[in-house]
Amino acid sequence: MSLRQTLPPTIADIERLAQAAVEQLPPLFRDHLGSVLLRIEDFPDDDVIAEMELESPFDILGLYQGRHVGMKGDEPSGALPDIIFLYRRPLLEEWAESGDSLEHLVTHVLVHEVGHHFGLSDDDMERIEAAADQR
Repeated sequence: MSLRQTLPPTIADIERLAQAAVEQLPPLFRDHLGSVLLRIEDFPDDDVIAEMELESPFDILGLYQGRHVGMKGDEPSGALPDIIFLYRRPLLEEWAESGDSLEHLVTHVLVHEVGHHFGLSDDDMERIEAAADQR
């Protein structure tokens, strides 16, 4: 009898889920994401951990870095592109603990980071999610 070894989802697997989530966004949102890079990494880098004062690299599932849509047009020269990061290992830990599907979790985090691209704060998004949960 042999046991089948199952490997955890890879960075490429998470990227496929994230791309599928982007494709499900309304066209208006997708159109504004054309220049936003999507990066999947195992963990945030040390600078992000320090800047966000995280106790652990598992404390963040995703991050938007860039200037939100309302700030476009006044980019300084040499500005880096906007980037949405999704962090694979923290996502997998949350997936294991939450019982949600990985697709749902990746979509939720991606939409949250897209919200930051459109200038929404965490508080704004929490209010929107709370209102949606009450329906």
